[in-house]
Amino acid sequence: MLNDTQKNFESVLSAKRTEEKENSSYLFTSESVTEGHPDKVCDQISDAILDTYLNGDPFSRCAVECMVTENNLIIAGEVSSKAEVNHEQIAREVIVDIGYTDPALGFDNHCHIVDLIHNQAPELNRNEGAGDQGIMFGYACDQTPELMPMPIVLAHKLTRRLSEVRKKNIIEGLHPDGKSQVTVKFENSKPVSVDTIIISAHHDQMYSGIRFKRLQTLIEDYVIRYIISPELLTNDTKIHVNPSGPWYESGGPKADTGLTGRKIIADTYGGWARHGGGTFSGKDATKVDRSAAYMARYIAKYIVRNKLAKECEIQLGYEIGSKNPVSINVNSYGTAKKNDKRLLEIISDKFDLSVNNIIDYLDLRKPIYQKTSNYGHFGDNSFMWEERAIQSDFDNPNYLPYIRGCFRESIKAHLKIIENIKDGS
Repeated sequence: MLNDTQKNFESVLSAKRTEEKENSSYLFTSESVTEGHPDKVCDQISDAILDTYLNGDPFSRCAVECMVTENNLIIAGEVSSKAEVNHEQIAREVIVDIGYTDPALGFDNHCHIVDLIHNQAPELNRNEGAGDQGIMFGYACDQTPELMPMPIVLAHKLTRRLSEVRKKNIIEGLHPDGKSQVTVKFENSKPVSVDTIIISAHHDQMYSGIRFKRLQTLIEDYVIRYIISPELLTNDTKIHVNPSGPWYESGGPKADTGLTGRKIIADTYGGWARHGGGTFSGKDATKVDRSAAYMARYIAKYIVRNKLAKECEIQLGYEIGSKNPVSINVNSYGTAKKNDKRLLEIISDKFDLSVNNIIDYLDLRKPIYQKTSNYGHFGDNSFMWEERAIQSDFDNPNYLPYIRGCFRESIKAHLKIIENIKDGS
């Protein structure tokens, strides 16, 4: 835990940041990538292999990483499981689903695969606590309905739509690789408009020469203006589609080497909030890099959704083999109803942050991870750690079974504390 001097210093910094943001106008930029981006190809294969192990053995322990370059895929990592999985078959299925089926792209489902996955060390199999040491962050704010920073929400929606128009052939001639980047203008800590939108899409040679302008118009109409609310677009909003010109030559793994876990900022908060440094994809829930980051997001969202703060960042720290965190830190950047100390008391008193409880509470032994590997791990309410706040749903009998390890009386205790804080008591 932080000592009093550190807490005071943290409080001063938070207040300074809040004061500066509330009295200024500034720009903030986040990026996202499509499922055909080389790094995302690796994330999806890693998580698909993890899901297949979990489907056969929910207690599987996995740490799977991939690398793609040109028409080659290397799969490596450590696994302990009763399930038997054909890694190569899973990888080829994922590549097909993404859309890499044309050998002309230089990478396709017939690529050369090297499988280097091996057994996990026995001492790690016996470990009942955190799979490794590390720090994890969770964050939430009231900028969007998703309780996420607006720049990353918009960036993800654009890349998701870019993949949709490709797969549905709404815009013909698009290839799987693509990116988005969104710059949002903030005034007094609130998003007011979109300053700049950048879309880069790998495409067929049919859009070379004078037809390139046609592609730019199609993407602006069917992707950008389809997603971005007119209220956020102004006469000064700058829109750039493939700003460096036609992109019909090398794309995807043919052009760039991809690695699992190299898009951790796009996976989380788009740079708005801090990141502990550990990747998510390919790791089972005993790896706190993943599970504790999900729980930290859940708690931060719980606080913001229940209006205990407008903004909240949670940090958790674990050591290998430890069942409980060695530290918990809360930072509301001066927006808490009471203060951060009170929020920390709620978290410490009411949330069991032992590794096994996090796994049970969020139901993390299920094969749910491949879906998380595209368009962010946060903001999608189909994920358990993104479920609606306990306050609004605890009386719903269809909701209660999902609150694993959390009894009804405990839920009522949460609500009583929330009401006391709101009332100022």
